Amino acid sequence: MIDLTKNENQLMRTVERCRERNIVIPTFEQMKNPKKAPKRIRDELKGIGLWDVVPQNLFRITWKNEPVEKGGQFQQLANYMEMPPELTGVEARIIALVGKWFPTGAHKVGASFGCLVPRLVTGQFDPTHHKAVWPSTGNYCRGGAYDAALLGCESIAILPEEMSQERFDWLKTVAGEIIKTRGSESNVKEIYDKVAELKATRENVFIFNQFAEFGNYLFHYEVTGHAMKEILSHELGNDTYRGVCLTTGSAGTVACGDQLKQAYPASKIAAGEAVQCPTLWLNGYGAHRIEGIGDKHVPWIHNVRNTDLIIAIDDADSMNLMRLFNEPEGRKYLINEIGAPEKIVAQLGLLGISSIANLLMAIKFAKYYELTENDVVLTVFTDSMDMYRSRMLEAQSASGPYSSKQSTRDYYGHLKAQKTDAMIELGHYDRKRIHHLKYYTWIEQQGMELDELNAQWYDYPAYWERIQHLMPKIDKLIIEFNEKVGLI
Repeated sequence: MIDLTKNENQLMRTVERCRERNIVIPTFEQMKNPKKAPKRIRDELKGIGLWDVVPQNLFRITWKNEPVEKGGQFQQLANYMEMPPELTGVEARIIALVGKWFPTGAHKVGASFGCLVPRLVTGQFDPTHHKAVWPSTGNYCRGGAYDAALLGCESIAILPEEMSQERFDWLKTVAGEIIKTRGSESNVKEIYDKVAELKATRENVFIFNQFAEFGNYLFHYEVTGHAMKEILSHELGNDTYRGVCLTTGSAGTVACGDQLKQAYPASKIAAGEAVQCPTLWLNGYGAHRIEGIGDKHVPWIHNVRNTDLIIAIDDADSMNLMRLFNEPEGRKYLINEIGAPEKIVAQLGLLGISSIANLLMAIKFAKYYELTENDVVLTVFTDSMDMYRSRMLEAQSASGPYSSKQSTRDYYGHLKAQKTDAMIELGHYDRKRIHHLKYYTWIEQQGMELDELNAQWYDYPAYWERIQHLMPKIDKLIIEFNEKVGLI
């Protein structure tokens, strides 16, 4: 759960730090509806870049930023795009929220802020004393380091050594310390071991574990879920919303499905991972190349009992489509040979590697349920190719120039060839089997309470509803905190 116990002594130091650094904290309501941000801050944002490390950009932790690099205001609806059937090969309407237009270029900055803010406004986390530790496989620790830099506190980013170079290059500009752990995307146990070492050897570290902090869940339940519902209200008309498809890393984004299913009870929630690391699908293991997902365990915050399908994606599909979507010859082929709309093809750079996996999930979902042009499937494009230019260079070095012939192979072999394999529709005991995997990571290794693990399953849905109902309490604490800071 989210602990809202106050530490008054530390809280006063935190208030003073925020006053010194001109920091106003946005509420969850303002992240959902950013036009409710103070007018002074909205005016100041007109001269501020999207990635600038300035406190006003906390109010850009929202899906509704104007899609510009500098000076943007807020839109009525979230940034989103619909993928045409020429690209997907299915009749169903696949609509995706676009994450590039968050500060740091990825929606994970919202998850990190969701984890930070309850600890900050209660005084549990003291930026004048603590070092903020962000265990991650990439974008989460980037978002956390960004948040910490605004607060003027030191941060420690922990991530696997094989993640994309762009992550490390940017972290060097904001993080106080970067710790590389062994392995790749799926080597999260090594990250946890490093966290345990830091806790044992340093007295002033504060761990923000996205896999266990329900602030991550709450951000996506409230902010991402709200953005998706608004898009559905705008786009559905007489069509039918069928479900949301999301690859899981921390399983935070999957929380949006809980809100969507409350609004559309017949809809489905599909959780995705890599075929090469099929933890949810087969209780399996392995390494893979889809950065941002599939971490070889079941996150504490994953509401498994509300998950309907597991869909596994071959990382070779994502990596080959990365080139098809971004190489000039690939885009030319999609426009001239496949008939894809030029406007959409020009925007395919909005899909990073895990975003492509999300798209493939939605395609498999549509094929499995035999959806038509009157059915809508939602997903998220978490980050853009800006995070993976080094992966493009590696592919070009390994395979040479990209040709029209290769475009044909990739389109038919990795996009059109998607099947309903490597997926399972979950029954009650399938869900329970996946939920039981939490025991080994969280009870045996991380010292969580067995009673709470059981409550997640047996006290259902009340356990999850108690978390979902916390937003007004946290917003009240944020408002009180801002009043003490005295800047608005």
